[in-house]
Amino acid sequence: MNPAPVFQVFGPAHLFVILLIVSVPVSLGIAVRRTNSGALDRSVAICLSLLLIVNYFGFATYLWQKQLLVWKQALPFQLCDWAMVTIIVALLTRSERWTEVSYFWGIAGTFQAILTPNLQVNFPDFRAISFFIAHGGIVAEVIYLLIARRFRPSLGSVWRTLAWSEVYFFSTLLVDAMTGVNYGFLLHKPVVHSLLDYLSDVRWLYYLELNGLALFFFALLYAPWLFAQRPGPTRQLSRPGRGNDDTNIFS
Repeated sequence: MNPAPVFQVFGPAHLFVILLIVSVPVSLGIAVRRTNSGALDRSVAICLSLLLIVNYFGFATYLWQKQLLVWKQALPFQLCDWAMVTIIVALLTRSERWTEVSYFWGIAGTFQAILTPNLQVNFPDFRAISFFIAHGGIVAEVIYLLIARRFRPSLGSVWRTLAWSEVYFFSTLLVDAMTGVNYGFLLHKPVVHSLLDYLSDVRWLYYLELNGLALFFFALLYAPWLFAQRPGPTRQLSRPGRGNDDTNIFS
């Protein structure tokens, strides 16, 4: 049996997946906005959350059965694992604090993984499918929140997300040192070509540049909202069908 071909970055399959990641949440978000339906919003939030959860545990089970994973490699210390948690909580609780972290991590971090996937397999390999469900699902759900719930980041959200990023950074450094696993690409750069290729090979400078790169992307993601801001009442997440509040989605 011939091995699966190496994934072709920006090949037809890759471009089609990127199109789905953008078009599906845009369509769902527009539907919720036009109908102003709280029930539809709750249904979408639950379905999107379940998609990420089922995929996460399904992929872990697959790897264990194939004996492709040891416990050290199964720890939830990729940034996308943390982003998955924040986006699920944001969808289900409508918390703006969780939403803002999801926005910056999802677009600045996870979207980079979609553009330059660290994949050694191609479709229809289950690992490729699961990779894009995990990463594409996070980005798609951020897009959904921007459209359906009219989320808008603030300047404070940039600094709060940067603070949480430092929590992730130092926690992952410790885990990498204990396990030898390259979580967060803190031990070495990814195998595939990525933006990290342009950073220094000196360890301490590489870490400094990683933090600077994060701040740059956070600022870049905030810039459109900074220039679009208009004087008005305090911004809140809009709840379709119920006006603006921050109540739990299951209430």
